[in-house]
Amino acid sequence: MSFTPTPLNLPHHPFKITLKDSRHFIFDELRKKHLVLTPEEWVRQHFIQYLISEKKFPRSLIQIEAGLTLNQLQKRTDIVIFNQNGERVMVIECKAPSVKITQKVFDQASRYNSIHKTNWLVVTNGLQHCYAKIDHAKESFAFVMDLPIYQEL
Repeated sequence: MSFTPTPLNLPHHPFKITLKDSRHFIFDELRKKHLVLTPEEWVRQHFIQYLISEKKFPRSLIQIEAGLTLNQLQKRTDIVIFNQNGERVMVIECKAPSVKITQKVFDQASRYNSIHKTNWLVVTNGLQHCYAKIDHAKESFAFVMDLPIYQEL
């Protein structure tokens, strides 16, 4: 399977990409392993590096593909961010650049967050990023233009 990286609306990062048996792999710096380079993985790896380099999120508080049970089904949240106390503070759903960010996509991330109960919900396809600040007490949310740096969460 060949993969041609799509230029994203995220800062460039010098990823280690290798080709083996006609498949591309990207080195995941957090999990310290090579992963098949799919369009969604391309977005996930870029967004993680954006969080670390631009928003100063500590590497140790980023969990990739966190498992959860939703309606008795095993699912995976693309990225979960924790605070210094070990509490979940953000859920991030990554899609391939070809996937439009629609209400359906946002609803999927919201369902995942109904389990995690974080105060931030992010949906990205690498080109478009939707950031929502959630107020669980008021059962409401507000879209914001940008994410704060980690210390301001």
